[in-house]
Amino acid sequence: MRGLIVMLALLALGGCMKVSDLGEGARDQLSDAGLLDHSNTRRSNSLRIQADSFVYIAQGAFAPVGDPYMPPNVVAEEAYNSFIEYFPMVRRAKAPLGLDHAMAEARSFGAHYLLYTRFARADDRIGNSDEWLDQEENSRLGVDSGVIQVMLIETSTQYLIDTATLRSRGGLLTFHDNRPADLIGPPLAKYARSLIGLSDQ
Repeated sequence: MRGLIVMLALLALGGCMKVSDLGEGARDQLSDAGLLDHSNTRRSNSLRIQADSFVYIAQGAFAPVGDPYMPPNVVAEEAYNSFIEYFPMVRRAKAPLGLDHAMAEARSFGAHYLLYTRFARADDRIGNSDEWLDQEENSRLGVDSGVIQVMLIETSTQYLIDTATLRSRGGLLTFHDNRPADLIGPPLAKYARSLIGLSDQ
């Protein structure tokens, strides 16, 4: 009788959550504990834009603090890869641009919005044996991190629709051969989803 009650209780509890929910919950817990990659997005506004909006993406010509050797247009490329899944009309600049030049290009293409990004900070820690041979410093061991700043500007009025700060850090289980540029895709995809009102799940 006792075994039957335990079995019924387990079946009842097992029916409360789907396996995918359990997996997502475990991933969130491991991410918060620092074992997997983690990101945090802070937006100034919760405004949404239409999914059929034409978004032009450009990156400022700023070298990030902490890692001046970052590829020059990496944020714009990753933002393009993230936004194309949710916004069918997306175009990106081929090279870093100043804000005025980026706005002029966005208007010339007929874009509704300019997504202007910059890599504000990057900390590339030692993550493999080659980097260890280059630096050989114990204080440089650890997980990579980075900060991206984003502005969404309406091209017709030059009104600042939204600003966001996207912070990312690597995890202890995923830091091998990672660079700060490898961490920026997921937070940019999360930001793209939030712009059209999709949940993070």
